[in-house]
Amino acid sequence: MDSERRIFDRFPARFPVKFKDSRGEFGQDVFLRDASANGANIVTKDRMFFNDRVDLEVELPDGNAPLVLSGRIVWSKPTNTSMWDAGLQFDDVNFMKIHRIFKYSLTS
Repeated sequence: MDSERRIFDRFPARFPVKFKDSRGEFGQDVFLRDASANGANIVTKDRMFFNDRVDLEVELPDGNAPLVLSGRIVWSKPTNTSMWDAGLQFDDVNFMKIHRIFKYSLTS
């Protein structure tokens, strides 16, 4: 998805996450790379599949429970022999959740 088609600007957000996909598995070594109000970019060792349903649990440094974001994979590509880069489109826009990520992305 190119920047001209985006409704919301992306911002850097580098936090560890866990994900659960349609296979019911939680990925290991997953990192949030950037986010916006309607999507996110993640990097993982696990292959992601187009249109797969994914729940992300974002670990933020506020001591609260992980932030859960749900959506579907809209693109996926290998970055090298052991990592995958994937785009996630959220099911709905939740400004309170995204604000929580944005607040901590400024201090990390």
